[in-house]
Amino acid sequence: MKPHRATRLSIHPENPQGRHIERAVDALRNGGLIVYPTDTVYGLGCDITQREAVDRIIRLKGRDPKKPMSFVCADLTHISRYAAVSNFAYKILKRFLPGPYTFVLPASRDTPKILQTKQRTVGIRIPAHSVPIALVAALGEPLLSTSANRSNEQTIAEPDELESRLGHDVDLILECGALPVLPSSVISLMDDRVEILREGSGDLDPFRAGLSGL
Repeated sequence: MKPHRATRLSIHPENPQGRHIERAVDALRNGGLIVYPTDTVYGLGCDITQREAVDRIIRLKGRDPKKPMSFVCADLTHISRYAAVSNFAYKILKRFLPGPYTFVLPASRDTPKILQTKQRTVGIRIPAHSVPIALVAALGEPLLSTSANRSNEQTIAEPDELESRLGHDVDLILECGALPVLPSSVISLMDDRVEILREGSGDLDPFRAGLSGL
């Protein structure tokens, strides 16, 4: 019996082929794991409503189950279903999304418990990249967003390396060539206060300056 190996598809980063998106969404709906490009690093994802798929990612990553993972939403309306968005937070999200940021907000009741912290917060992204946005729009559910590597390993930038290191553990790889290795910046908006939790991609100067003009 041949070992499982993921299907690998080259996808256009700006005009993703509909047939490739459909194939990925079919895998997601069947509880599959996929690798997909974002505006920062390659992401490892699944449908957040599929608990077994989320558990598979936790095992694959070798990650502490208590350490929450973020997910991709389609737009600000979609975010408001999964998080409590104050007027203060809304202005920031509208200004900086889509973009290379993960924003930490209070989780709503629609967010699966496994994706919440003990403080009932959640990390949400809207990448400035056509592929994850097309996936979420076609799936109709948020897409789990964690870097496509094991927790004790370096971020993977090259498609060939993605295939060799993760190809036996995921169902589909959507690739569009080499990507950077700098993850998104993580910014908490809890209690209407801005706190930079992780410095990564994106301009952080406005956040350090107190977001004047909001």
